[in-house]
Amino acid sequence: MLLLVGVFLALLFLGMPVAFAIGLAGFAFMLATPNIPLSIAVQRIVAQTQSFTLLAIPLFIFAGNLMNATGITTRLVKLSRVLVGHMAGSLAQVSVIMSTLMGGVSGSANADAVMECRILGPEMIKQGYSRGYGAAVNGLTAMITCTIPPSMGFIIYGSVGEVSIGRLFVGGIIPGFLMMAMMMVTVHFTAKRRNYLPVNDRKPTAGEVLAALKENIYALIFPIILIAGIRFGLFTPSEAGAFAAVYALFVGVFIYKEITWKVFLDTVNQSAVDIGVLMLILTLSGTFGYAIVYGRVPQTIAEFLIGITSNQYLLLSLIILLLILAGMFVETTVCALLLTPVFIPVITRLGIDPVHFGVIMMTTLTSGIMTPPVGIALYSTSEIMGCTPQETAREAIPFYITLLALIVILVLFPQIVLFLPNRVFG
Repeated sequence: MLLLVGVFLALLFLGMPVAFAIGLAGFAFMLATPNIPLSIAVQRIVAQTQSFTLLAIPLFIFAGNLMNATGITTRLVKLSRVLVGHMAGSLAQVSVIMSTLMGGVSGSANADAVMECRILGPEMIKQGYSRGYGAAVNGLTAMITCTIPPSMGFIIYGSVGEVSIGRLFVGGIIPGFLMMAMMMVTVHFTAKRRNYLPVNDRKPTAGEVLAALKENIYALIFPIILIAGIRFGLFTPSEAGAFAAVYALFVGVFIYKEITWKVFLDTVNQSAVDIGVLMLILTLSGTFGYAIVYGRVPQTIAEFLIGITSNQYLLLSLIILLLILAGMFVETTVCALLLTPVFIPVITRLGIDPVHFGVIMMTTLTSGIMTPPVGIALYSTSEIMGCTPQETAREAIPFYITLLALIVILVLFPQIVLFLPNRVFG
C-alpha cells in the first residue's frame, strides 16, 4: 500500500495529470505484486466503463450544457434579481439564489462558480465590490449546487458505494436549502459591513415575482420531474440522465427556440471535452480501486478508526477532518472515487446511514474546490475576477465558517438529511 500511495503522491507532486497519476500508481502496485496478473489492470479499466449507473454522468453533463445553451441561465439570473434585488449586497444574494436554482440544472459546483463569475463578476466590480469578495461569494455559494439534485457527486458516491442515488438526490434537498439560507445570512452581514447597496430600491410585487417564476417554470420543475420519475419507477438514475437531455433539447428547440444547429454542435463539442476528462479519471481509477480492495485497506482503516473510538460523532469528526485535508490536495471526483469504498465499511459498522454520510462527505469534499493549495474553482474564480487566490481565500473566511457550521449541523441532526428520503422512499 505504501508503494501505491507513494507513487500516486509523487506523480501528483511532479505535476502529472491526476488521471494518469491514479492509473500509473495502480499499474505500479500490480507490477510489484507477483500474485496479480497484469491483464487484470486492463480488465479493471474496461470494467469501469460497463457500469450502467455511471452512464448517468455523461448524460447529465450533456443535459446541463444543453440547458445553459437554451438561455435558462440568463432567465434564472433575472428571477434571482427580482427575488433578492432589494437586499443589501443584492448581487451577492443573486449569486446564492442562482447557485440554488442552478443545482437543478448543471449539478456541477465548479461550472456554476465559473459561470457566475462571468455573468455577475463585471457588474459586481462596477458596483464597488472588492474583486476577492466577488470571487469568494461566487465560488463558495456554488457549493449549494452539489447538494440540490441532480448532483454529479451523489451519482459517483452512490455508484461506487452501492447506495441508492434516488435517496441521495432527495436527501440533498433540505441541506441544499439550509445551505442557501445560511449563505444568505452570511452575505447579509458581510455586505452590511462593507456597505454594498441593493440594485433595486423596493421589494418586488407579487405580479413581478409570478411573471419571473412563469418565465422559469421549465427550469424549476425539472428536478421535481426527475425525483418523481425515479420515485415512481418511471426511470432509473441513468435513464433520468437521458430524459434530462431530451427535456433540455425540447425546451431549447420548441419552447425558448434558442438552440440552433450551430449552438447544438458547440454544445456537443463542449460536452465531449467535459465527459472525456471525467471518464478518463473514472476508468483509470479502476486499477487503483482494485489495489485498495486487494490490500484490504477499507477493513484496515475501519478497524483502526473503530479502535480509536466507537462514538459516532467523534468518528465522523475524524473522517470529516480527513476529507477536508484530502479535498485540499486532490480533486473532488478523485476523492469520491478513492475514499467512498474506504469509509463506507467504517460508517456502516457503527450504524451510520450511508445516505446521511454521503451528503456530509460530498459537501465536505466539494468545498475543496475553493480551498488552497489546489482548489480548482479558487484559481478559476480569482483569474476571472482579476485578483490573487490569496485575496479570494482571505475574503472567503466567513463563508468557510458557514460551510463548517452547516456540516456540524448535519452531523448532529441526521434527520435533516434523512427526513425526506424516508418519507419519499420509505
